[in-house]
Amino acid sequence: MSKKVLILSGSPRKDGNSDLLCREFARGAQESGNETEIIRVAAKKIAPCSGCYFCRAHGGQCAHQDGMAEILQKMIDADVIVLASPVYFYSIDAQLKAVIDRTVARWLEVKNKDFYYIVTMADEDVSSAETTLACLRGYAACVNGAAEKGVIIGSGVYEPGKVKGTPCAAPRTRTARRATAVRSPPRRIAWRAAKRCLRALAANSGFFDRPSR
Repeated sequence: MSKKVLILSGSPRKDGNSDLLCREFARGAQESGNETEIIRVAAKKIAPCSGCYFCRAHGGQCAHQDGMAEILQKMIDADVIVLASPVYFYSIDAQLKAVIDRTVARWLEVKNKDFYYIVTMADEDVSSAETTLACLRGYAACVNGAAEKGVIIGSGVYEPGKVKGTPCAAPRTRTARRATAVRSPPRRIAWRAAKRCLRALAANSGFFDRPSR
């Protein structure tokens, strides 16, 4: 069954490493017949949340009239949401955080979503992505009916495009870990293999259609 896949690329660097991984994910999703869209958050005008709760008294309308209203509607309409961010001081970048905070205007309408996370970082230790993943998972924990479906980590990459020539952590789903009883960190593979794995991950119709955990 075709699904709407929304990929939110948070990196402020166009054609950066997380951007490249987002494109590979999108390609796989499209090849399996899914409706896919990538939004570069940094290219949109999105003010940080003011915490004024104007939205509460105005039916979900935000006091800031900018690009967030369109993004939020797309998040509500999507079946699958992919959140991508580089690791900035062991957290997510400001651009993606602004989007997450601004969902408060209609946050109860964002529900029953499958989530995938893409994280890139200069550190070669895959475990250094955990606090950034915790930020992404923290948002999903506020989404009713959210189900984590997969995590992709590109480690040891700093310069834009470096992920093409360096090892990348292979994606694994929690479902796959439970099925195989694998608890160790994701194995490291070459970029060419990572591309195949990313595309196979997104193109697998069964992967998209798994029941929520």
